[in-house]
Amino acid sequence: MRRKDREMVPEEIEEVLTKGEYGFFSTISDNGYPYTVPVNYVYHDQGIFFHCAGEGHKLENMHQNPRVSFCVVTDTEVLPEKFSTKYKSVVAFGSAREITGDLKEEVLFQLIHKYAHDFLEKGKKYIENAKEETTVIKIDIHHMTGKARK
Repeated sequence: MRRKDREMVPEEIEEVLTKGEYGFFSTISDNGYPYTVPVNYVYHDQGIFFHCAGEGHKLENMHQNPRVSFCVVTDTEVLPEKFSTKYKSVVAFGSAREITGDLKEEVLFQLIHKYAHDFLEKGKKYIENAKEETTVIKIDIHHMTGKARK
């Protein structure tokens, strides 16, 4: 990292991953172009998880090449008088794979807990009805960096 004065320590990185509302999932298409899509996610047991439909461009890319990156940005504030922006960001690099079974249901519940905390019972029913049509992806993190302007 070029700006060592902005490098975040592991605890700060985990805070950003836990706190972030959404992240940007990036894959490589078969034509060589990067493909990035915003997703809701949960950081759980040192992995990044998100759900999606059972087919689509990101899954095709991921199955062809499981090496991916994931970016989260929080605490942004434009500082016009300084011609800059306050932020915290994390970029994770890893490999993506589909998960199934008990872990899939656990992650779906973690997503309900994060995004619909006031509707947990209704969320459990939603998971039960939708889990067969829902794909859950885990990013096994190989390394990550965090940077902040505070």
